[in-house]
Amino acid sequence: MAALAVNGGVKVVGPATHTEAYRESKPMKDTRALVSELCRQFYTLGWMSGTGGSITIKVHDDSIPKPQQLILMSPSGTLSLTVYLLSEFFSVCIFPSCLRWICNSCPLYVYAGIWIGVQKERMEPEDMYVLSGNGSILSSPSPKPYPHKPPKCSDCAPLFMKAYEMRDAGAVIHSHGMESCLVTMLNPTSKEFRITHMEMIKGIKGHGYYDELVVPIIENTAYENELTDSLTKAIEAYPKTTAVLVRNQGLYVWGDSWINAKTQAECYHYLFDAAIKLHQLGLDWSTPSHGPLQNGKGVSGSNGNLNMSTNAPTADSNYDSNLLPRCIVLDIEGTTISIPFVFEVLFPYARDNIGRHLSATYDTSETQDDIKLLRSQVQDDLQKGVIGAVPIPSDDAGKEEVIAALVTNVDAMIKADRKITALKQLQGHIWRTGFESHELEGVVFDDHVAQPSESVQKLVFGKSNYGDLRKYLSGFFDTAVGNKRETQSYAEISQSLGVDKPSEILFVTYVYQEATAAKAAGLEVVISVRPGNGPLPENHGFKTINSLSEIRKLAKLP
Repeated sequence: MAALAVNGGVKVVGPATHTEAYRESKPMKDTRALVSELCRQFYTLGWMSGTGGSITIKVHDDSIPKPQQLILMSPSGTLSLTVYLLSEFFSVCIFPSCLRWICNSCPLYVYAGIWIGVQKERMEPEDMYVLSGNGSILSSPSPKPYPHKPPKCSDCAPLFMKAYEMRDAGAVIHSHGMESCLVTMLNPTSKEFRITHMEMIKGIKGHGYYDELVVPIIENTAYENELTDSLTKAIEAYPKTTAVLVRNQGLYVWGDSWINAKTQAECYHYLFDAAIKLHQLGLDWSTPSHGPLQNGKGVSGSNGNLNMSTNAPTADSNYDSNLLPRCIVLDIEGTTISIPFVFEVLFPYARDNIGRHLSATYDTSETQDDIKLLRSQVQDDLQKGVIGAVPIPSDDAGKEEVIAALVTNVDAMIKADRKITALKQLQGHIWRTGFESHELEGVVFDDHVAQPSESVQKLVFGKSNYGDLRKYLSGFFDTAVGNKRETQSYAEISQSLGVDKPSEILFVTYVYQEATAAKAAGLEVVISVRPGNGPLPENHGFKTINSLSEIRKLAKLP
């Protein structure tokens, strides 16, 4: 074992798990060149000027598991300190911890210091640090002659490692772009940046034009590595985010490859710049219409305008007129679309077309991702003894054998009405084909409200019996937040919406168990009573509505 000093600490490097051939391979050399090229490009964009910004990329090798792949990381700036004593002076290059020690120990000296950043636009392939998968430094760049300062691994390293560990990233970018700094100042108290209905949102993983993009904001600290804990908490609290903003400082963004990270970084900067310019025009970037800003409106903003019909409320409902929610979250089935449409049209269509869809799209990356997710789910089902689960053979058994086993498992999942991501994802892709081929048409109630939905629900609203309703969508929650009958799922929703308290959210559902879970999380809840919905328990204790237009009238929405 060997110990290396890293930025004032010690990293222990274990036995060599990476061959010399890998460290000297063409992918390694190409990635070194790529990092230096990107540094120059990002310098030109203003993301990595002065002492700010850095980038790290994993060296891809198909023969090495991703967590064990080597990491290339650009160096950081160092501090040039001039210490004056009487009429003599000398210069030394030290780290911040040493500076604090000198200042405390030598009060008679006068100090003048300035950060001397690495010149990102002049970075060369040999200037990179090589780290192991666990963050230990394996090799460092050689010092350069005066006026260059001794190299130091990026102060962002602990934060980069969190993105690698918690998000299985392939590359991470830290930008000090002006727009990523200024956008956090629009509302100094906001913990999130929110924006919707902007084309560039489509470039962010897991988002579309109609979705609401939410980026957490953490507070800046004097030293970069002190941000590690708050960055970790932000990643944990926002499972769908691919970026974290640092107030008055910049942006961390990651992706599964350098291309994905770079593309998303470009989209984030565009969206931040758009929000700043809309703010200057007095317009609200966080609502679908981008209308005039409300008084006191900040980055978090409201959660979208609701477009409802003008049907009057029915006399037999018992909705509380004192309940004026800030956010409305709607269950889709039994609330905006009828249960018969789901169970008599959508589910049968998916079940009847599993084999056809898998056979026609088997070799596509999308379907291979679906199959991978189903394999994992079925393996878990088999271990738990779930009824209807059958083993899925390996690819070596042939396409037909694999598809036959998948059809059997998916059919059993549909019949059991299971709320699992593996099933929902495949169903969504099958339904998308049906809507695009006009074999399916969404049927919504005539008092419809376009609100958060899964991808397939966007299709329902996009090709509905009332035309394209997607312009009213402002975001969605899917099974990634958890099971709809678990309280924790609604706690996640409350946190992601950025409300001051859960009671500012009104949740509308037809399912008693979902209503109970949401209420336990502190949300206000009403139950939707629609034709075709199942019976409710006697004395269930929840208020009911017969039409969503009742919410519209009571909330005085347009």
